[in-house]
Amino acid sequence: MVAFGGNALLRAGQKGTYKEQQENVERTCASLLSLLKRDINLVIGHGNGPQVGNELLRQDGGRKAYSLEVMPMDFCGAETQGSIAYLIESAMEKVLQREGLNRRVVSLVTRVEVSADDPAFKNPTKPVGPYYTQEEAAAMEGTYKPDARGLGWRKVVPSPKPLDICNIDLVERLAREGSIVITVGGGGIPVVKDTLGHKGVEAVIDKDLASALAAIKMKADEFYILTDVAKVFLNFRKENEQALDTMTVAQAREFLAQGMFGEGSMAPKVRAGIMFVEACGGQCIITEAGELDNPLAGTRIIP
Repeated sequence: MVAFGGNALLRAGQKGTYKEQQENVERTCASLLSLLKRDINLVIGHGNGPQVGNELLRQDGGRKAYSLEVMPMDFCGAETQGSIAYLIESAMEKVLQREGLNRRVVSLVTRVEVSADDPAFKNPTKPVGPYYTQEEAAAMEGTYKPDARGLGWRKVVPSPKPLDICNIDLVERLAREGSIVITVGGGGIPVVKDTLGHKGVEAVIDKDLASALAAIKMKADEFYILTDVAKVFLNFRKENEQALDTMTVAQAREFLAQGMFGEGSMAPKVRAGIMFVEACGGQCIITEAGELDNPLAGTRIIP
């Protein structure tokens, strides 16, 4: 299982144009060749934060200019899940053909089940979409909070824990048959059970946790989390920073307790790695995509 980081689609300083995202995705897909040439079965998850943000900006423009209805978060998640999967599928196909590798690439729009009783629903914290004035925010549906940098008010939504992944058995079957499968995009479309099946909810699921859950459900051997640094660091960007080659689950928990990893960056990735390693006994590798052909790449979380 490989979880693409945000820089797989959009890099610092870029506007997020279609061409930019195409080029970034193809570069990331090419970095997976070392895995593909070993004939490893592969499932890909990915983020969608910037893309959902851009979609909400477009919707806000349509609302102001044409009184168009703003779509809910689960709908936006499904839209971006499909569009990003299309980019990855197209790029991966190009990489495979260039290398003479015969593998199918399959994308699944994926719903991820959360609990309606998750405490996160009582305390939404994840900011999404455009900034508004306090007066504009007061007139809109949902929960809005002031930005810490004073840029305005933004909608905040819950980030509940993923519990189950719809159709994960089909994902596993396709992967074990040799197809490269793209799933749980953006952490999955958040849904809760109801009497008729599932219904979408206004929430954002952490994509690394969703990818870890997918890896666990499929009994994966390895879980890769691709990010924008080659290794995990203690005291990151400080004079005494230290790169980690390996850490046990116990060490990773202790470093988390000490606040060594940023909550908005590395901490969720380490938690996802712990979750996978504890459940499956395999290893989680956190690294930058360009390092994958290096056998010593990244930081390994081990039992």
